[in-house]
Amino acid sequence: MALHPQAQTQVQAETGSSNPPGSPTAPGWQGIASDWSSDKEAFKQVPWGKAMMWIFLLSDTFIFTCFLTGYMSVRMTITTAWPNPSEVFALTIGGREIPLILIAIMTFVLISSSGTMAMAVNFAYRRDRTKTTALMLATAALGVTFVGMQAFEWSKLIAEGVRPWGNPMGAAQFGASFFMITGFHGLHVSIGAIYLSIVALKVLRGDYERSGNYQNVEIAGLYWHFVDLVWVFIFAFFYLW
Repeated sequence: MALHPQAQTQVQAETGSSNPPGSPTAPGWQGIASDWSSDKEAFKQVPWGKAMMWIFLLSDTFIFTCFLTGYMSVRMTITTAWPNPSEVFALTIGGREIPLILIAIMTFVLISSSGTMAMAVNFAYRRDRTKTTALMLATAALGVTFVGMQAFEWSKLIAEGVRPWGNPMGAAQFGASFFMITGFHGLHVSIGAIYLSIVALKVLRGDYERSGNYQNVEIAGLYWHFVDLVWVFIFAFFYLW
């Protein structure tokens, strides 16, 4: 039933819209501009916390893209031989050199942490505080394990003479690009482990239970899955190329 003209004018004054309730938005570019300017249609299904995390991850994507693009440019333009990853990242176990064994374990640990984080989000929306907390702390522990193995990898390369400004195994740019990119990613993992631990303790304490909103667990999961995804590209470019 159509609104009385006076009632429609009152609704328009209260909502700031020229359309009565339930009517479709304006078609074309005018409708798009109206939706985005009012922040009612474009983001009505996306909480601000999640939207801000996506914006942060998008900006972080640009940074990692610049790093990896610069790394690829160096690899393709230098004339000095680039160190062979199978030799540089090999470990001697039982008298035999096993190439990339440590990197394989690191990758398995980090990818496994994505699984535990996904399960934590699932149990969070089921209001199971105990399992959510346990899985988030397990995810953080896997992240700390990854950083610990990365620290061992760094110490091994430093002991072999690799520096950001030099490298006895070949191209000098190897050390600079390796320490910068893996270090930046390791910083993200370290911050993520602290972040997940704080959110897990808040879950255990019942903060989200009282508010009835477990979206912070999902937002933390978005960050962690991003960190894992970035590692896949670093693994491909540094260790397989």
